Order: sequence, then structure tokens, then C-alpha cells
Amino acid sequence: MGKPTGFLEFGRLDPANLPVQERIRFYKEFTLPLEEQEISRQGARCMDCGIPFCQTGCPVNNIIPDWNDLVYRGRWKEALAVLHSTNNFPEFTGRVCPAPCEEACTLNINSDPVTIKNIEHAIIDKGWEAGWVQPQPAPHGSGKRVAIVGSGPSGLACAQQLARAGHAVTVFEKSDRPGGLLRYGIPDFKLEKSHIDRRIGQMIAEGVEFRFNQHVGINVPARKLLDDYDAVVLAGGSEHPRDLQVPGRELKGIHFAMEFLPQQNKRIAGDRIPENGAITATGKHVVVIGGGDTGSDCVGTSIRQGALSVTQIELLPRPPERVDNLITWPDWPLKLRTSTSQQEGVTRDWGVTTKQFTGQNGQVSGLRAARVEWGRDGRGAPTMHEVPASEFELKAELVLLALGYLHPVHTGMIQGLGVGLDGRGNVAADDSSYRTSAARVFAAGDMRRGQSLVVWAIREGRQAARAVDEFLMGSSDLPR
Repeated sequence: MGKPTGFLEFGRLDPANLPVQERIRFYKEFTLPLEEQEISRQGARCMDCGIPFCQTGCPVNNIIPDWNDLVYRGRWKEALAVLHSTNNFPEFTGRVCPAPCEEACTLNINSDPVTIKNIEHAIIDKGWEAGWVQPQPAPHGSGKRVAIVGSGPSGLACAQQLARAGHAVTVFEKSDRPGGLLRYGIPDFKLEKSHIDRRIGQMIAEGVEFRFNQHVGINVPARKLLDDYDAVVLAGGSEHPRDLQVPGRELKGIHFAMEFLPQQNKRIAGDRIPENGAITATGKHVVVIGGGDTGSDCVGTSIRQGALSVTQIELLPRPPERVDNLITWPDWPLKLRTSTSQQEGVTRDWGVTTKQFTGQNGQVSGLRAARVEWGRDGRGAPTMHEVPASEFELKAELVLLALGYLHPVHTGMIQGLGVGLDGRGNVAADDSSYRTSAARVFAAGDMRRGQSLVVWAIREGRQAARAVDEFLMGSSDLPR
């Protein structure tokens, strides 16, 4: 806890952002950090609540009251040690996590919750600045070799934990740089890629080997990993996108979000995108279909590219602006959330279904949509029906599909290894042993649990590392 009366004395204070008209001119992060004294006061708001529900709200079970108290007392280095004990990459979660811990904060029952995410962000940034984050190579090698497929947050967390346990770890990444969706899915204005590079440098110093442009199942035989390594961890993510098969889908200018977003990240990294394959929003009326984080990232990127207009539509109904915390707490509530990208100039609409894409000369120019209403059937399951005579049209010279992901791509590695799948098409493995149906093959992250959050991926990577360590050595000292 922080100061016993801190939650009564100090109000919640969030960091400010650069003004919209200034920040949309560049792709760097734009949050203005609070002064150290202000962060300390925010740590003081952590109350002696008895049962810290924030810890169970956090997928990696961060020991939040402890580091809030340490920050309040100015013991930042100790706070960093506590933070790192449960989270390998707090600089990622401190920037992109939606903070379910704050929704579970006891103060949130009838007041503003503690600024947990911002305190976490401040601790790790201060740790890097002060030079406290150093490589932690294992004192002794185990003689065991582990291959990890995928360098997203799950694969990175698993790799770092296993390397620190003394195993020789090789990470296979199909792209030219590490990070997975951290690198090519999340825009730089939310997560600058220098944060990834810094961690990769630490992991290389700890003994992790990275191999890029290595697409297991395509240019690297999947079975070869079993020949060369004692264990294999599949952490490749969930990359099969949900499509929208309506008339006109074949028109040019309709793209999945993950065809659009990586290109801008590559441009910022200095790569050249061939003109005949470039997807840009410049000078176009853009429609983003899908109201989640990926859709929001498409909005912010389109605005920065100079779109004439950006409209974001969502099939589900508009969430309520306020919820009754006495009913929803400590669970994640369904309520209206507005991202910083959506604050930058987008028209949002809910309860909208796309019926047809229209175009000229093979190029999309608009879409026909209709209103839908939602209800419940006799068993309480949600039902949807189209509102009669509610059709309307939108200008759309670029359409971005941000409808989520169904499951990992099956062709190549998964079929080559012959691992079993669950009912949703994910690699089948439980969250205890993380073992697949194939001997010596484990799975973690979105590839196992389906599309989820960065913080969940880190949790899965850490837990899978312990399971692999137990499998290889008979027991493990790694935390779950």
C-alpha cells in the first residue's frame, strides 16, 4: 500500500498528451510524463484494501501494492525489481495494455482507480534511464537446446525465461526484425520500436540467438526443429484474419488491417515500400470496419497519412458511457472507450452492418450499410436483426478490415508438425503443461489461446517457459 490516507488526500492525475494538431504531424509517442513527485503522490493513493484485486485483474499478477508503496517512498530501484519479478517487459505493457488492473482496483468501486499503468510505465522508464536494467545471463548452462517460433511478446518472454534458466535458446522469426505484432502491428506513436530493440540487445547478451527471415514450415522445415532441439515452443500468434464476404469484396482498395499497418511501421524503420504494392490513406475517404484496438490503430495511422475523412463502423451496439461499478467490479466492464487515435478526428458509428462494396473501374468508391438492432432470444443469447429501410451509403476509397483473427495460420508449420487443434482452430494445449499433441512441442500465446492482449501473451510465455524447464530438467525454479 502507499500512504494510509493518500486516496483521500490526492486525486487521480493522468499524464497529458501533446495537442492533437501537433501530434498528428509525426509518428512518435506523444504522452507527456508526469514529474517524479507527482508519480510518487499517485503511488500514495494505493489504499490498504486488504485483498488487492488489482493483482488478480492483471494477467501477469503484478505485485502492484508493493511497487506502488516503494514508488511512494522513493525506492524506485526496489520497485523495478518487484515489477520485473512478474513482468519481463513492463515498457510494453506500460504503453499498450488496456489496464484491467485499474478496473479491478478497490478504489474503482466508488472513486477513480490508482494510475497503475502510468506508475508501471514510470518505473521501467526510470530503470532504463538509470542503467538498472542489465543482462542476467545464467551462471551455468543446462546442455539443453530450445527452439521458439515467433518473437512476439509470448515468444520473447518464453525465450528470456528459458535463457536465464541456462538453456540454449534460438528464436525463429519469419520477419526481418523481432517483435511480432509489437513491431509491425502496433503503430510507433503508441510504441516506439527502440523499446523492442533495447530488450533484444539485453536478451542477446543473455545468450538468446535470433534468426530472422526464418519462416518455419515455409523456408525452414518444421520437422528439422525436432531433430535439432530438445523442445520446441510455438508462439507464432493468431494471424488468420476474419474476412467480410459481401458483394464487391473483390474490388481494389479493400485490405485487412495487417496489410496496411505494417507498411507504415516499415516506412518509419527506413524500408522502401514498392509503389505498386503501397497502401496509403493520403487524400482518401477511409472507412475502418471494426471498433477494437486494431481499428483504432488504423484510424490514427490514416489521419497521420492525410486522409480526407476517416469513418469507423462497428456491428455491435454503442456501449454505455458509464457503468455501475457496484455491479461490474472487479471484472472488465463493457463501456464506451475512446482511444487517443479516435480523439484525433474520426466519425464513429455503431450497430452498422456492411451489405455491399461499390466501385468504379475495379476500385472501391463506397459501401452500402444498414442499421441493426440487438436483442436476446428465449435462452438469453444475443440476436441481431436489420432495421427496415435503414440503408445508407458511405464514401470509401480505402476500406480497412479490422475484424479480429480466427486462429493461427494452419498451412506450413502447424500441418507439418501435425499438432492437434481445439474447436476454434487454435493449437490445442492446456495452460498448465502447455504441451501439444506432438511430443516435445509446446504452444503459448495467441497461437494457443486465440487473439488476446500483450499482457496475456507475456503471461503465457512465462508459464510455458516453466513448463518446458520442468520437462527438460524434471523440476523448475522459474516462476509461473
